Amino acid sequence: MKRRYLATGKVPPGLLGRLLRTLPPLGKDVVVGPKVGEDAAVLRPGKRLLVTATDPITFVTEDIGWYAVHVNANDIAVMGARPRWFQAVVLLPEKKATASLAESIFAQIRDACAELGAQLVGGHFEVTYALPRPIVVGQMMGETIGPHPITSSGAKPGDALILTKGIALEGTALLAREAAPRLQNAGLGQAFLRRARSLLRKPGISVVAEAVAATEARTTHAMHDPTEGGLATAVRELSQASRLGATIDLTAVPILRETKTVCQALGLDPLGLLASGSLLIAVAERDCDALVRAVRARGVEAARIGTLTPPAERLLMQGADGRLAPLPEFEADEVTRIL
Repeated sequence: MKRRYLATGKVPPGLLGRLLRTLPPLGKDVVVGPKVGEDAAVLRPGKRLLVTATDPITFVTEDIGWYAVHVNANDIAVMGARPRWFQAVVLLPEKKATASLAESIFAQIRDACAELGAQLVGGHFEVTYALPRPIVVGQMMGETIGPHPITSSGAKPGDALILTKGIALEGTALLAREAAPRLQNAGLGQAFLRRARSLLRKPGISVVAEAVAATEARTTHAMHDPTEGGLATAVRELSQASRLGATIDLTAVPILRETKTVCQALGLDPLGLLASGSLLIAVAERDCDALVRAVRARGVEAARIGTLTPPAERLLMQGADGRLAPLPEFEADEVTRIL
């Protein structure tokens, strides 16, 4: 029998779920433990709730330290917490590592923590055998803003789904950096590629500002930040965590021109492309407009893109013609088809 290898990217949710079910019962000090669809763990070591998350950065080479801080901070913020403390394991490739490379990554981590009001409190730095490029594994910790965390499993039937900024900001910026020759061959100029690369910082991949706004509104039921596998995977993960269906209005999903152009040039589906920078928020229908205004008041664009439906209903998307079709499922992020 031919051995079937796992695709590059996240471990399939079915496999991950089976692995997690082998864990022993969690102690009372674990408020939110490991679960498919949740972004971070929540612990109660004392009177306050501690939120902790960890993520590696493996695709990116440029700004990898800055990237690691913000991606991990996003996972803290979507749980209704403020990022406070960061640790990093930095692995540099043998025979390619220089002092200037180490200094650059360290400065990126230090400066990104300062942007968020977080502190770098520890980690590990080494040159590693057989690595083709640097890898940074970050861990962010924070404290909940309110008395309870916000989880991906808290959404309810009939909730409105709000999306901030636009989809695939991260994937667009990454491809403009790492696949520039191919995009240039497709006719995209240097000025366009510079604009596409700049999406990493403006509007940016951080969702901390809008997540804090949504948490402070006290009406948010659930949050989830689309990352690997894009918006389609994020909707699927949030729906799975809350045991709900969903209908997404494709005409309402904001997609920047740079993203559309890059995806068309490379034959990619923006619904399945790396999407850090956008945030999914589930809120009761009656509170939707007020929450959109609260997010926009922080200088972040937001729009309603769909509705969560009862568990018996499927994950669907509706196009401009009004027809319903199944929400696509991506075995791996669209970026892996190129990089």
